[in-house]
Amino acid sequence: MTPPRKCITVVDLLIERLKECGLQRLFGVPGGGSSMDLIDAARRAGLDFVLTRREDSGMVMAAVTAWLSNAPGLALATKGPGVTSAANGVASAFLDRAPVLFASDGFDDDELRYVSHQYFDQAALLGPVTKEFSLLDGDDPAAQIDALVQAMTGAPKGPCYVELTGAAARREITVANEGGAQDRTPLNAPTVEQFDKARNLIAAAKRPVIIVGLEAATPETAAAIRNTINALNAPALVTYMGKGVVADQDSNFAGIFTGGQAEYACVSNADLIILAGLDPVELIRKPWAYTAPVIDVSEVHHEKHYMTPDCGLYGPVAATLAQLADCLTPSDWTASEIATHRDNFHQAMAYKERSSLTPVDIVKMAASAFAGAPDDTPRLAVDAGAHMFSAIAFWPARQPLDVLISNGLATMAFALPAGLAAALHDPKRGAVAMTGDGGLMMCLGELVTAAQQKANLTVIVFNDGSLSLIDIKRQELQMPDLGFSWDRPDFAAAARGFGCSAWRVSSEAELDDALKNAADADGPCLIDVHLDPDGYIEQMRALRG
Repeated sequence: MTPPRKCITVVDLLIERLKECGLQRLFGVPGGGSSMDLIDAARRAGLDFVLTRREDSGMVMAAVTAWLSNAPGLALATKGPGVTSAANGVASAFLDRAPVLFASDGFDDDELRYVSHQYFDQAALLGPVTKEFSLLDGDDPAAQIDALVQAMTGAPKGPCYVELTGAAARREITVANEGGAQDRTPLNAPTVEQFDKARNLIAAAKRPVIIVGLEAATPETAAAIRNTINALNAPALVTYMGKGVVADQDSNFAGIFTGGQAEYACVSNADLIILAGLDPVELIRKPWAYTAPVIDVSEVHHEKHYMTPDCGLYGPVAATLAQLADCLTPSDWTASEIATHRDNFHQAMAYKERSSLTPVDIVKMAASAFAGAPDDTPRLAVDAGAHMFSAIAFWPARQPLDVLISNGLATMAFALPAGLAAALHDPKRGAVAMTGDGGLMMCLGELVTAAQQKANLTVIVFNDGSLSLIDIKRQELQMPDLGFSWDRPDFAAAARGFGCSAWRVSSEAELDDALKNAADADGPCLIDVHLDPDGYIEQMRALRG
């Protein structure tokens, strides 16, 4: 029997299929072409459109929404300058493994014969940082859409690009009445021989260490990893994007893993290293420092890696770890040894006592002010910059994605749009965004977006009047002042002008009052914290070497 069919436009079908996959809202800056068709189709489907002030911010917000909803995100822009402005956000989604569809306006065939205004090969520009590209102009757009969904959600996850003209968007087609392919491409499973090799390595180990990465940042995988850690009684380290998979308060938590110095004392004492969902895109640019055998438990084999594992188990991480459960026995690690490594990490990241505010003070005070039950504590979004060392080390995480950060591309201008997306995803819980002054100046207009959305968001600006992380590298090279500092802007005044509540502080007492006010406020807030940039260099040396 022939299944029932329906007549629908391509743009309505695209929105319909993405909504079936879990799409919640879309973001971006529209132009005059198909982007308006997309927004109107989303409106008809009951989906909200969030107007951002920059296209790259829209991509960041779509990526964070994709992480939190475990479903594809959607961002849009006009052609030409809209695409180039979005490119940094597309690259972030690619290297931060976010399944996002980026849709831009395009050029009709007739236009391509004579138009040079705003024209360039948009697909070629985004090709290196997208998984698939489509014009959705083929004989079977439904199949093209399904292929895009499969590509976005297949491991490693990442963005796809649709260049859509108005004519292509409004084209009417006939499709089957039932939904398209929503199941994600199944991952391969390790072989019996690979499992046997892993079991032999585990049986021979007395002091295994587990390193957890971004692929583990789902509830199911986090539960499997915690079961593995408990069965082995092994120390566990997490990457920035794996933070919360193992709670900071967990007795087996031993610190942060970057591929640097801070974790070396712990990992170098292991006789087996188990990588659990570790994507090498997160590690800093230093060679692998360890000689112990490695079991790589990952969704896929990453061809470019820092080492060659002794055993690779590639497939669903949670299911793979469950298959190993019967061979896990307690290690020789003691609770006091693991606690010592954890304490040493925090001591290495701490500041020496001083009378003025430090980044560590700011993070700890904010964490205390916003502390609550797991479902009530705001998520933390962290920007790239020197302040991130303190934020990652001292903001406690209890669940995956309690902390949001770009650690593949590691782009600045991430925290504000990321925190805004998190606040829209879970308004009751809300979000705190910690950013340096340099990163905030790159996306300051999104405070208008936060005010327009009445978002439950508090932005904390580490206002030290410099590109502190870059200046650290200048100091390491013993170069003279190269002009990486500026007069400190009054971010509080700007935020109030944009419709946010805001405070400017420079002391512990002032910060304490501002945090209390922000925690009790309705709508977006900003706390402009003035601090000195000294001390970052010691933190970076302790963390990275």
